[in-house]
Amino acid sequence: MEKSKWVKISEELPAVVGELNRGLPEFGAAFVGIQKAVCKDGALSYKTKELIAAALAIASRCEGCISYHLKACADLGATREEILEVASVAVMMGGGPSHYYGSQAVKAFDDFVAQKKPVCQA
Repeated sequence: MEKSKWVKISEELPAVVGELNRGLPEFGAAFVGIQKAVCKDGALSYKTKELIAAALAIASRCEGCISYHLKACADLGATREEILEVASVAVMMGGGPSHYYGSQAVKAFDDFVAQKKPVCQA
């Protein structure tokens, strides 16, 4: 089975952003520091923070962000229903263009969930 667009983007993303981080190491370290500070449980769970990030990715219409955060949501056990609601919030805030990207985010989530399933079950 061929990899989806979203899986391909998620696999290419580290090299793409890594180029910027290597070119500006202080910047790269600072951004990684922000991620480490945010991507853990606090008053909000890490999963909740990723759901928020997914909504922001949709509203900002960033395909790399959609790929990264929808994969994280799938990895953290988000449900399809949660993603549908996240997309609806993004559309409320981002308007018509976010409607398209919201539907793409649901597709991305479905692709990441399908990727995690074993090919054969004994």
